[in-house]
Parts: sequence; structure tokens; C-alpha cells
Amino acid sequence: MENRVVISTVGTSLLTNQIDDEFEPDWDEQLQEATNLNSDELENEYPEVVEIIQELKTRAEEKLEDSNTIEIRESSAELNGIYGLYEEEIQRGKQDIHYLITTDTFQGKITGEILDNFLKTKGILNTNIYTPPGLSTANTQKFSEGVDELITWMSKQKENWQGYKVCFNLVGGFKTLQGYLNTIGMFYADEIIYIFEGKKAELIVIPKLPIGVDKSLIKPHAVQLALMDAGAGLNMSEVAKIPEALIGDIDGKKVLSTWGGLIWEESKKDLLAEELLDFPRLHYQDTFRADYKKITDWREKVQLHETLAKVSYRLEKSNGDTSVLVNTGLEYDPYEGTKDKDIDHFRVTKALRISCKKMDNGKLSLRYYGTHDYVHKKEGIGK
Repeated sequence: MENRVVISTVGTSLLTNQIDDEFEPDWDEQLQEATNLNSDELENEYPEVVEIIQELKTRAEEKLEDSNTIEIRESSAELNGIYGLYEEEIQRGKQDIHYLITTDTFQGKITGEILDNFLKTKGILNTNIYTPPGLSTANTQKFSEGVDELITWMSKQKENWQGYKVCFNLVGGFKTLQGYLNTIGMFYADEIIYIFEGKKAELIVIPKLPIGVDKSLIKPHAVQLALMDAGAGLNMSEVAKIPEALIGDIDGKKVLSTWGGLIWEESKKDLLAEELLDFPRLHYQDTFRADYKKITDWREKVQLHETLAKVSYRLEKSNGDTSVLVNTGLEYDPYEGTKDKDIDHFRVTKALRISCKKMDNGKLSLRYYGTHDYVHKKEGIGK
């Protein structure tokens, strides 16, 4: 049987299901008020809720340990989906990889820890918790930023999932997150599962649909999209022709929306692996263009373009002042020992770098690209 990567959205029903409404009538309301708070905020503002959560955590752990399959499925929406996936033979998941996606809140993390420990006691040892930084339903901005982090994480993990069937278990979790993951799953999942409500608790499996991104629609805007992905906030005039759904707004500047980030992650490996893109504030000498044409690995081209976008964005923001490139991951520095004393360089990776020269018009002229030794040789360093 094909091994799976199972990604489960995690809510807090496992905790709230342990509340005795007769004797603890206000506990649910207290938890609702503190839903989006982290541990520090809870301890400062609602110390009594911390005690309630710890009590519910103990009850939940005891419930899962002492219950039969039916009771376990009734206690946890997340486990209901997982048990349904394996037709209640949870030991069939021992070879699978499980990710529990929690909100960046105290309640979300506690619930994730309970589920993580339970699955490991059942032999599903490759279980991991992923908490997108900042993800909560406190407000639209926090939620969107958290989902952006989740999309970026999935994009990076995707290559590690080759040979696995990717399953999104959306039985648990907050409805707002489920809605987004349902769409995201169309790009990253081979199947999405839900559970029918009711006694029979039948599994609903939605297979992967043959959808894709029409890259021809966004190819003309690759430079702007790459700049926004690098952190740039653009003016309305710069993004006017980009599909509206791809653009968000922060403090009057145009940025990638959550969907824009998703579409870009899916498209950039093609769009950034083609011809060399012309970014603002950058000038390419023929020698640099020639070095680019020598690159055979598409990943290297993508990484180079992403670095150029970062440099371009920073230079545009500083009106061409290269000091903004110093003391960053770019490690921008002047070369010593070159024939031309005004040659600088910056890093793409630990092994790859670009030599460059400041121009009078505020642009940076890129000269050579390649390994440390290659660029040194081309610039005549050490001769």
C-alpha cells in the first residue's frame, strides 16, 4: 500500500469536549475569550484559564488512554479523521508521515501536543507538529500572515513528499482554516478527507482535481511578483495589470495576497528558470548574462533570481544606497586586491557569489556570477 503524508488541521474540540457543562457552565465561554492568546498573554491576562486548560489537557489524555475507538473518535475531530482514513486500524499508519497543523496559540499548541503524544503511543512515530508563526483567527492580518507561512512551509516540504500520497485531513481545525486548506489542497494534496456528521461517520474523500496555474497570465508580471515575494511593497501603478486576487494591501502598499503567494510558489520554478529578468536598479554586463546562460539547474536559476529581487528591492527602497546590503544575508563587501579598486561582491549561497560595481545613476552593475574561485579569477584577484 502506498505510504502517505497526512496533514491534519488541529482545532481545540479535544479540550472543549472534556468540559462538564452541568458543573462548569462558564468554562467554554472563558476558553472562547482566550482562543487566540499565546502562553505569555494567557498567564498575564487570564491565569485562571491556564489552570482550566491544564485540567482539560489531563482529562483529554486520560480519555484517549482509557477509551475504545468509538469514544476516541467522538472526543477528537482530528483523530476521527485519522481513524476513518485507516478504517479504524490505526496501526496501518505506522509507515506514514503525519503533520499536525496548529494555531500559534496556547490552546492550539496544547491540543497538538496531546494528539502528537497519542499517535506516537499508537506506533505512528513519524508525527510532527507544525505551527505557522502568528497563525490565529484574532484578525484578518494575523490569519493571512499565518497562512502565508503555511504555504511557504508546504512549498519547501513538497519535494520531500515525492513518492508519498499527500492527504489533507480537514475534519478538525477552525472552519476559516479549513476553507483555505480546501483550496490549498487542490495544489498540494492528492486527496482531501472529511467525515459525514452522524452516527455512521462515513469518510468523504475528494480526489485531486486536474487544475493548474495558467502561467501565461502572470508571466508578464514576474518581476513585480518576485519583488513582492522578496518583501517589497509596490505602488498601485506598478501592479495595476496584475490579477486583483493576487494582490493584498498593507499600510497603503501593494503586497502578495495569500492566494498570490500560493500562485507564485507554484509558478516561480518555471518563470524564474527562464530568461534573465530585468529588475530595477540592476544592470547586467554581457559577462554576467553569459554566466547566467551557463546555469543548467533550474533551482540555481530560481535562487539567483530570488537574490536579485532582494537586492533590487533594497536598492530601490534606499534610492541606490548599497549600504543597505551590508550586514545582511547577502554579505555585501568590497573586494580587495582587484585591478579595479571599486569592485564589490555579494553572496547568493555560501558557494556562489556575484561581483558588481556601483554606477553613478544609482544602479548596481553586475559583472560575474559563479563560484568563489571563478569570480576571483575573472576579477583578477591575487594576480
